[in-house]
Amino acid sequence: MEVPVSRAVPRSRKVLALVAGAAALAAPLALAAPASGAETAAGAYTVTPLRFTVEAGGRSCAVDADLYRPAGVDAEHPAPAVLATNGFGGSKNDGSTDAIGKAFAERGYVGLVYSGLGFGKSGCLISLDAPETDGRAAARLVDFLAGALAADDGTRADFVTRDGAGDPRVGMIGGSYGGAVQLATASVDPRVDALVPLITWNDLAYSLAPNAADRDTPGVFKWQWANGFYLMGEGQPLLVPSLDPSRINSLGCLHFVTDACDTVRLLNSGRYPKAATEKMLAYARSVSPVSYVDRITAPTLLVQGQADTLFNLNEARATYDRLRERGVDTRMIWQSWGHSGGQKPGELDLGQGNLESSYVGQRILGWFDRYLRRNTAADTGPAFAWYREGQSGYGTADGVPALSRRLYLSGDGKLVDNRAKVAEGSRRYSNWLVPTSHSESSLAGTIGLPDPRPYDTPGTYLGWTTAPLTAPVDLVGAPKATLKVDSPAAERVQDSGDAADKLVLFAKLYDVAPDGTKTLVNRLVAPVRVPDVTRPFTVELPAVVHRYETGHRLELVIAASDTAYSGNRGVKPVTVASAPDDTGTLELPLVQGTVG
Repeated sequence: MEVPVSRAVPRSRKVLALVAGAAALAAPLALAAPASGAETAAGAYTVTPLRFTVEAGGRSCAVDADLYRPAGVDAEHPAPAVLATNGFGGSKNDGSTDAIGKAFAERGYVGLVYSGLGFGKSGCLISLDAPETDGRAAARLVDFLAGALAADDGTRADFVTRDGAGDPRVGMIGGSYGGAVQLATASVDPRVDALVPLITWNDLAYSLAPNAADRDTPGVFKWQWANGFYLMGEGQPLLVPSLDPSRINSLGCLHFVTDACDTVRLLNSGRYPKAATEKMLAYARSVSPVSYVDRITAPTLLVQGQADTLFNLNEARATYDRLRERGVDTRMIWQSWGHSGGQKPGELDLGQGNLESSYVGQRILGWFDRYLRRNTAADTGPAFAWYREGQSGYGTADGVPALSRRLYLSGDGKLVDNRAKVAEGSRRYSNWLVPTSHSESSLAGTIGLPDPRPYDTPGTYLGWTTAPLTAPVDLVGAPKATLKVDSPAAERVQDSGDAADKLVLFAKLYDVAPDGTKTLVNRLVAPVRVPDVTRPFTVELPAVVHRYETGHRLELVIAASDTAYSGNRGVKPVTVASAPDDTGTLELPLVQGTVG
């Protein structure tokens, strides 16, 4: 059920939902901490709790931090620093954040980990990693590492390697919310020397209300993920009681900045008039790298998860492309795990301290060795690498594979490799007033239930399927579909001035086994709010890394709805006609094999 949670749900119920859901939502980043104690195989370190008072976003904010100082590091023997903060809902004390401080202190780096604004014991409102708020707050911690700012108790850092007066040698690392803040910080502070953002976003408008066909048309609300995090954020003052008035906004918007609450309310309302949606899109992008990436010059190693329906691989690809276009040294890794799980044996796990033994960990160490220790011989790895399940090692390339194979949607439901094989004809589906397709439930774990396998209800979707493959096929990248649909019911209302009246559909790729079993790779779908049903449109599907085995078939599906997203307003039947032209095509980024 879609509910305007900020208006209709009693606060007591919000908190109950929050407490139940926080662990599940934060799980992808809540890595187990190393064994307690400061004595490690690499040497000893001390941990000093610190508090800073900084000005950010027009408010005075307390920042709660821990300083990790390796033994033997002092003014005469300085070391570069690593700065990190928590994922959404966490703090400096959660398993993933303090594990970063410990892991790098063990390896001779000064570590400074802190609770992000609005989390843990840090003050101020949650502002979604806004550069002028969260970025500026982190920049003040860079001042501390430069020796230019004292902590509230007078502690100063005179033991961090410097590149010049007031310029410390410092890198940043962290995941999700702790990943975007790195990009925000680097956009306002050029002193940051290296970034390692894991599983984070490029454009929150795309993340929370994606439109895979047109980024300028409001997308389809990802209500489960968005409302889960909203509840988690609103509950922070109750989960971590504090008398700090900077942590409270108002009764209408307890713990977020007002623009963030207004965004959630608009998305939950199900009505998207032009002025309101333009404001929403502008705000979401103002707190996203898409709006400030051109100000970033720090070398950046992007790590994104294949199993991630919150921030999919396309998000990292967008940041990667733009940084490389500008000549910034940028590399990208598509690891196995993300917000939707997917942890595989041998993959990076900071809690297990396996930096040296995991591929991603080795790449991170090499990145910091090159840019923080200035070891010009350090191997920073290939431009692009991806985890290959069931195969040896990571695949690597000089860039993301291009679209290399075009298939055609035939009127008989087949995907064919030649325009001449297209059978003319049309087929029809219609939506119901309730969701009839399922990709995922991000809240299933919250209430202790398994997530059902993806499904589509007959009559509410169309599919096009290849012939059985004669050899394995490997996809690495984002497929694209060009479609033309006919929907008189949608055409009559699509220019109403409310984007909610436009047709909504969902495109996705299945792997169909010889026995008919269908697998939706990593439960990923491409939500589309069709800009204009009278014109062809192109859909960029979420990028995947997947091997289709011999005898399996690829199936492209267009579905009318999805349980994890908002849907159509009213019943809108859709017809898809096929003809031997390019209005119904599927393009695939193949690195191995042939389809057809």
